[in-house]
Amino acid sequence: MFPLASLVGQSVDHLAEPTADTPVHRVVVPAFVALREAARDAGFDLRILSGFRSFDRQLSIWNRKVRGELPVLDSAARPLDVGTLSEHDLVLAILRWSALPGASRHHWGTDLDIYDETARPPRYTVDLIPAEVERGGMFAPLHEWLDARIANGTSFGFFRPYEHDLGGVAPERWHVSHGPVAASCLRGLTPAVLRQAIEPADMLLKDVVLRHLEEIYARFVTNTNPVLP
Repeated sequence: MFPLASLVGQSVDHLAEPTADTPVHRVVVPAFVALREAARDAGFDLRILSGFRSFDRQLSIWNRKVRGELPVLDSAARPLDVGTLSEHDLVLAILRWSALPGASRHHWGTDLDIYDETARPPRYTVDLIPAEVERGGMFAPLHEWLDARIANGTSFGFFRPYEHDLGGVAPERWHVSHGPVAASCLRGLTPAVLRQAIEPADMLLKDVVLRHLEEIYARFVTNTNPVLP
């Protein structure tokens, strides 16, 4: 069982740094290093754009989206006019691309947003958008290589939790998760644990989130693609 604080991003005791990129869960380090070395052998420079993300950082992203300081996107990654949305619909729209504070898989250090540094043009800022990773995109070759590794069981435990649109989180081809460790974390992250983390937080639309927490949990937390055997 993982400490509750580490499940909701309020502790860093479970982390280690395999590279200068970002800390990840210490149990995941050997698997990530092995995947990075396999990618290097295949001609890719696999980098982590986002690994561990704390509760406070996720809360900042959330509040800035509610206030309109960051864009809220539709399913095609186009900005929405949030002024036309009810509070409940705004919460659901934010959750399509940004996790609820306390419920981000990045809190665990098991989940990584990755890209190929070799394919990144000079001075290009990686945006983590579908156009970068779909067929013809600059990072598509890396992900096609990784698809094959996942399919044949040689991805060192990594899989794509948001490979397909299941009606919750939008597909995120750049997002990979270390299945064995993430599954253990997910079992510990119950609605009660989430409520305990959210209730004292200075979080906008908190009352709406708590009122619909069971719906949010089922649609945006546990509703992922399965880990392949």
